[in-house]
Amino acid sequence: MSVVDKVKKIVADKLSVDIAEIVPEASFVDDLGADSLDLV
Repeated sequence: MSVVDKVKKIVADKLSVDIAEIVPEASFVDDLGADSLDLV
C-alpha cells in the first residue's frame, strides 16, 4: 500500500466519505464536507 493510499484511507475514515471521492482536486471543506475541527 502506497503512502497516498494510506492517506486516502485515513481521510475517508475520519470524514466518513467514500474513498473514491478523495481525489487530488477535492477540497476538504467544499467537496468532502470537513469542518474547522476536522482540519485541526
